Amino acid sequence: MHPVHVLRLCSVFEPLPSGEAAVDGRSARYDPIGGMQNHTATLTRCLDAQAHVQTVVTSRLAGGRGVTRLGRSAVVHRTGLPVPRLRQLWALDALRVVLRRPARPVDVVHAHQGEDLATLPLARLAARWHRCPLVVTVHCSVGHTLTGGGLRTRLLRALGGAVERSALRRADAVVVLTDRTAAALVADGVPAERVSTVPSGFDPRLFAGRPPDAFPGVGRPRIGYVGRLAPQKRADRLVEAFGRMREPASLVVVGDGPDRQRVHALAAGLPRVHLTGFVEHTAVPAVLASLDVLALPSAYEEMGSVLTEAMASGLPVVASDVGGIPEVVHHGVTGLLVPPGDADALAAALDRLAADPELRARLAAGALVRAEEYAWPRLAARVASVYARVREGDVLEAVA
Repeated sequence: MHPVHVLRLCSVFEPLPSGEAAVDGRSARYDPIGGMQNHTATLTRCLDAQAHVQTVVTSRLAGGRGVTRLGRSAVVHRTGLPVPRLRQLWALDALRVVLRRPARPVDVVHAHQGEDLATLPLARLAARWHRCPLVVTVHCSVGHTLTGGGLRTRLLRALGGAVERSALRRADAVVVLTDRTAAALVADGVPAERVSTVPSGFDPRLFAGRPPDAFPGVGRPRIGYVGRLAPQKRADRLVEAFGRMREPASLVVVGDGPDRQRVHALAAGLPRVHLTGFVEHTAVPAVLASLDVLALPSAYEEMGSVLTEAMASGLPVVASDVGGIPEVVHHGVTGLLVPPGDADALAAALDRLAADPELRARLAAGALVRAEEYAWPRLAARVASVYARVREGDVLEAVA
C-alpha cells in the first residue's frame, strides 16, 4: 500500500501537551474535548507510523493558533478564534491553509464530521480545489443520532441534516463507527458500496502494563465516569442513580464540561462521591485501571470511544442501550445495558455489579477478549485501505 498525502479536516483535535499552551480544565467546560479528539489524533499517529504524509487542519479550541508537528511527518494547523460562540469561524480561518498548493499534492481529503456544520462544506471545497477524492468519517450523525428537544438540537437536525445528507451522498467514501449508522445512511441515499464501518479504538501503547492506583484511599468497588460533562452524556443521571444504590460503592467522576455545575450540585452531600475534574487523555489509562466498573449513561451516542478503552482495561461496563453502544457492549458478555434516562434501572444494574465480584470478573474477561478488535493500528490500516480504494477509483475515472 503506497503512502498518500492526506489533508485531514476536523473541528477538534487533541489539545497541545502540558506546557505548550494546553487546554486547561476551565477551557474544557466549554470546548468539546472527548472521543472525537482522541480518534483523530490517534488515527493520525498510526498512519504516520505507516509512512503516510498528513496535513491536519483543526480549530484552535482554547489553545494557541499556530502550527505544530506530530510524529515524523504530520503537521497540525490550529485555526480560528478562541471564542466559544464563534467556534464555527475556524473553517473561515482554515481556508488560508486548505487552499494552498503544497509541495506534495494532496491525494485524499478526509473530513471528520461531528456536530460541527462547517467541516463538510470546507471539505467539499478542499476536494474540488485539490482535485482528489473526499472521504468523510461520521462521528455523530446530526440527521440520525442527535436527539433532544432544545432549539440548538432542532436547528442542527434540520440544517445540519440537510448539509450532511448532501455531502455524504457526494463523498467518494463514507466511514461510520457502527453498522447501525451505516444502515441509516444507506437508507438515506448514500450508496452502500461507498460506506465502510471502522469504529473508534484504543492505543495499545497507552494501555500496556499496570499503572499505580490513581485513587488511593477511595473505597471499592469503584464506579467511574470518564468523559465530558455535557448534556447528552447524562453524568447527572449517573449521580442520581448512585444516590439510589443500595449496595456500598464509591463513585468517581472524571471530566469537565458545560454540565459541571449541575453534576457538582447533585453530588453535594452524597457520601463517597469523588469529582476529579479534567484530566489529559494520557492519564486516562491509569484512571480506568483504578476503577471496577465504567458507567456511560448517554442520552445518545454514536458509539462511545471510552467504551473500547474501558474494555482494554478489563472493565465491565454499564451503559445506555442507545445508538451504537449495543454494538460495542454485549449485554451479559462485556457489560450491562439499561434504558436511557432510567435512573432506577441504572442504579439496579450498578447494584448488581457492586454486589457480585464474580459477575464483574466474568464481564471483565469478556471485555478484554472483545477489546482485541479495537486496537488502533489495525483500525488505521482499514482506513488506509479506504484511501487506496478511492484513489484507485479516481485513477480509473481519469483514465476513462
